[in-house]
Amino acid sequence: MKEIYFAGGCFWGTEHFFKQIQGVVNTETGFANGRDDIKNPTYEQVYTDGTGYAETVRIEYDEEQVGLAFLVNMFFAAIDPLSHNKQGHDEGTRYRTGVYYTLEEQLPTIQQVFHEQQAKYTEPLAVELLPLRSYYPADDYHQDYLDKHPDGYCHLPLQLFRWARQQKSSVR
Repeated sequence: MKEIYFAGGCFWGTEHFFKQIQGVVNTETGFANGRDDIKNPTYEQVYTDGTGYAETVRIEYDEEQVGLAFLVNMFFAAIDPLSHNKQGHDEGTRYRTGVYYTLEEQLPTIQQVFHEQQAKYTEPLAVELLPLRSYYPADDYHQDYLDKHPDGYCHLPLQLFRWARQQKSSVR
């Protein structure tokens, strides 16, 4: 199993989106790449935008079923890559977008997808591409939120979840 971390705005929808994809074996909501002096932040702390943490989803995937490039492209399909610190109605640094990798060997693949995505726009992408410096899981309340609360708030349209289920995974 491999892992990658995606910050795609509100983590409830981002987590639910990735759970639809064949080859994703586990997801977890949490907070990534914040201030070094703040360990294990609470949702309430992160919500103030004073911690520097982004709402992030840890994705564990079976690389024999789905490739990293496919997952990063799916991530771009679920975000507005030109929006800075905002996705849908959610605003603030905690809602910034980013791809955080854990293995240096992942970087060339991610950079290639970023290059392909950037070619679609005249403005620069507002998506961070950084190594994962820190990650802390969110409270149980935030895990699998949209499974527990099907009518709960989500910045992503419902049809995007259906679309994700229909995509054929690629090991590229």
